[in-house]
Parts: sequence; C-alpha cells; structure tokens
Amino acid sequence: MTNDETNNKETISLWQQIKEDFSVPKLNDPALDSNLELFFNYPGVWAIVNHRIANRLYNSGWKRLARALVGIGSIFTKTDIHPAATIGRRVFIDHAIGVVIGATAIVEDDVLIYQGVTLGGVSLNKGKRHPTIKSNVVIGSGAKILGNITIGQNSKIGANSVVVCDVPENSTAVGVPAKIIKRDNKNCKLAHGDLPDINKEMFKYLLERIHVLEVALKEEDGIDVSEKDEKLEADYNNFIEAMNSIKKN
Repeated sequence: MTNDETNNKETISLWQQIKEDFSVPKLNDPALDSNLELFFNYPGVWAIVNHRIANRLYNSGWKRLARALVGIGSIFTKTDIHPAATIGRRVFIDHAIGVVIGATAIVEDDVLIYQGVTLGGVSLNKGKRHPTIKSNVVIGSGAKILGNITIGQNSKIGANSVVVCDVPENSTAVGVPAKIIKRDNKNCKLAHGDLPDINKEMFKYLLERIHVLEVALKEEDGIDVSEKDEKLEADYNNFIEAMNSIKKN
C-alpha cells in the first residue's frame, strides 16, 4: 500500500468511514431499492461497520472489549471478522453469511466479497499468516483463501475455489486447489460468473485426442473403431454437442 493511501486512511474519520460503508451497496447491489433496506437486509454492511468500531478499540488497547463487540456482532451478522484485521475503504460483503476474516488479513480498497468466504491461516505462527487482498478484487461465494499469500489487484476468485498460492494481478483463479488463469478481466465486479470451465476444456481435449488416435489406427492398420462401435461414436458427438450448447455468448 502506498504512502498516499495510508495517509488517506489516517485522515478519514470513523464517522466518515461508516457513512461511506452505507453508500457502497448502491454501487454493488442492483437489488437495493431503498435506504431503509440497509438497516434490515444487509448484514455485510453492519459487519463492516461493527469491525470499524472494534478495530479502533483493539488498536487503542481495548482488546477484550473489541473481541466482545465482535462476538455480539457475529450473532446478528453471521460473520466472524477479527478486530485486528485490516479492512480498507468501500469494501462490500454481499449477503455476508459465513464470512470469516482472520487477524492478520489485509483487505484493501474496493474489494467485493460474497457469502461463505474464508480468509484463513494455515499455521500457528504469530506473525503474518492470513492473506492480503489487493484493491478491486472479487471473491466468489464459498471461496477459501488460505495462508500468507497475496491476491493481486483486479483479480477474481471463482466460487468455491481454494487458493493456497499468490494470484497475479488481472488474473482469475478457479478450482480446488485453484489454478491461475491469466486473462484480461472485465472492468465489472458483477462479472464474477464469467469464468472458464477447466473440466469441460480438458474433457474436450481428451475426447478429441482419442478421435485423432482412432483415425490414425484406421489409416495405418486399417482398424476402424467407429464402425465396430457406432454407439460410442454417437455418445462422443452428443457429448461434444452438449458442451458446445453451454458456451457463453
């Protein structure tokens, strides 16, 4: 984080931060129809606001009070954010249920987090043991980001992915464990569903490779597998057609 960003965080007051937090859903959730809904239907906003207060108390030496405040807040928001965690500006937790953020986690500005996300640790080390999430990152629902790793700016983490290594900026990570796919991410946080289907691409490759081998056998040794098993050939074509039918426009 740059010195300018750090200075901006130091000059903004707690009240200004809270006001900004309540304005974030208007930019990230098209389902928001009125400000009244913020008080009853957005536990993620309240989780962030509760953390702002608990974090100030924790850093001022009131650690037990901060932990108690987090405990009470988790009952209502169904989230668990350690008061020592560092959370930047305009961070939005959509739906919020089941979100866990560890003590040494760092979440920079304009990050979008969906329900069921865990920013967890993988060791008992007292030092930095939780992830660092750079600005403008989108973390899909159910994703687990574990250990002292860094998710680069503008990257996306696919739903239910398990990330255990660094993700470069402007990248997409999907799978268990997550595989990093370098691609130009769309400048739209709600495009988190625009993810490649790794399994589909692998199956397609294997099937096409088998087809190539069958053709080679026929040409070299006169063995025509497709003639011996027409049903297998039909199943192959049906599978390819099914995969092609779910391609994104």
